[in-house]
Amino acid sequence: MTMPPRTRSFVQVDVFSTSPYQGNPVAVVLDGTDLTDEEMQRVARWTNLSETTFVVAPTVAEADYRLRILTPDGELPFAGHPTLGSAYAWLDGGGVPRQADRIVQECGAGLVTVRRGADGMLSFAAPPLVRDGALDDAYLERIVAAFGIGRDRVLAHQWVDNGPGWAVLRLATAEEVLALEPDLALIPDAMVGAIGAYPDGSPYDFEMRTFAPRCGVPEDPACGSMNAGVGQWLTGTGAAPSAYRVSQGARVGRAAAIEVSADADGTVWVSGATTVCIRGTIVV
Repeated sequence: MTMPPRTRSFVQVDVFSTSPYQGNPVAVVLDGTDLTDEEMQRVARWTNLSETTFVVAPTVAEADYRLRILTPDGELPFAGHPTLGSAYAWLDGGGVPRQADRIVQECGAGLVTVRRGADGMLSFAAPPLVRDGALDDAYLERIVAAFGIGRDRVLAHQWVDNGPGWAVLRLATAEEVLALEPDLALIPDAMVGAIGAYPDGSPYDFEMRTFAPRCGVPEDPACGSMNAGVGQWLTGTGAAPSAYRVSQGARVGRAAAIEVSADADGTVWVSGATTVCIRGTIVV
């Protein structure tokens, strides 16, 4: 017997840009209750965005909701722009957090705090890294070969993995980062980024680019999880000030702006603008 179709509230949120359609979109199904893993994956493949999320009931008392985060190819324990976009969608859809000034999201990486600033902008607390430290020589050589640069161009390199598997190379300048023409066929399983500094007095402090061939995403327009891990690394080592701005997405026709700041206790926060661009229902 064919089951009748089910409809759920559905939004698409643009994250990390004050100008709609210039950041990174995330599709949010606001009630994923009783949807199977197969149904969620089918929707995620169909939206064909880097991530589609499903809000479901939390399993712990501290959380306001639990978030399932799916790429077209599988599920992630954590992702940054889906966290901000889903939190905004949940609030926009009438969600009321237990604490007035913050939301607690449960996901595969554990509990993630999202706070609201005085300007209404949302920030998430960077989750703990599951892997850090310098890259091994063999992996570094594969990345620089794929990036088409010499190893001498790399100022520093680090695992900044908070779930997706991120590694990052630090180059000398934003111009060098923007000039990269990576051959991702050489690193098909990689989750890797590059960051470089802008000159003093520029509107942004750094340019970031992130590449996720493992998830089927050649280049991410704006990556919250990468910026979270990199923020922990740079502020923790003194390579960046306690608050800085990142530009991302120029090479894929976007204009993302990401704010990174570190509290006195070392907690790193990643924030950016969020806008609902599509609102309606989805049939599952």
